[in-house]
Amino acid sequence: MNKLLLPLLALASLLLLAPTQALRAQEIGLQLYSLREQMKTDVERYHQLINQWGVRFIEGGGTYGLSDKKYKALLEKYQLQMVSIGGGYEEMRDDPQAVIDRARFFGARYIVTFWIPHSSGSFGESEAKEAVEVFNRAGKLAKDAGLTFCYHPHGYEFTPYQGGTLFDYMMENAEHFDFQMDVFWVKMGGADPLALLKAHPDKFPLLHLKDRKPGTPGSSDGTGDKQSNVVLGEGDIDVEGIIRHAKIAGTDFLLIEDESSRSVAQIPQSIYFIQSILAE
Repeated sequence: MNKLLLPLLALASLLLLAPTQALRAQEIGLQLYSLREQMKTDVERYHQLINQWGVRFIEGGGTYGLSDKKYKALLEKYQLQMVSIGGGYEEMRDDPQAVIDRARFFGARYIVTFWIPHSSGSFGESEAKEAVEVFNRAGKLAKDAGLTFCYHPHGYEFTPYQGGTLFDYMMENAEHFDFQMDVFWVKMGGADPLALLKAHPDKFPLLHLKDRKPGTPGSSDGTGDKQSNVVLGEGDIDVEGIIRHAKIAGTDFLLIEDESSRSVAQIPQSIYFIQSILAE
């Protein structure tokens, strides 16, 4: 091949790639809770399957009985990057540094707390205020370590409070932490996930994407039928609108979470659905 053509071909390749890269500020990931039952039978097989789906980013679900070192090696084997790990409420209250150290060991950028302890149906002002104090304190430590701490609401936070909701209170007082929006649980709690994303685009660096079978009743206590999770785009949540706005808002990761028993069959279809929107 003529040597003069090589630089031109390289430049042409970059120009062809540029529009796709500009459109795709987000990355598709998977919350490993989606495969919690499958991991009980064959940890390596299902990490390999994630790789075969073309997913490279995961939100951690523990190490499945492996040492941290061996689990990290497994992730490297299948080219999986843990971008987020869970940190329990008590951990973030009592020993956040241990969670920070775990996140840094796995190269994660985010720490997420998924639940605030409370008696069923009794999440109120005192629990919200205590949580904000815990999260700001832990979030400051995480921020100083170069990480971002997020809280993941489950619907009970949308209890009316002072003309708004307890979730509004938490957002207004979140000085050192952000949020991971699970669009399913926001919908279950009676709120509109797309409207929430539009109102606070800089507060949600992470999204949990899952869709809900039409006719599923809402819930104000963080519980619901896991089998109501359907393929993205087939339910009553405007997932397409959420993804489109996430592109504008600059959301970092679109994390699929499918809690149903059909997750292995549904996840590839959901991946395709997201990719088709990001590619437009």
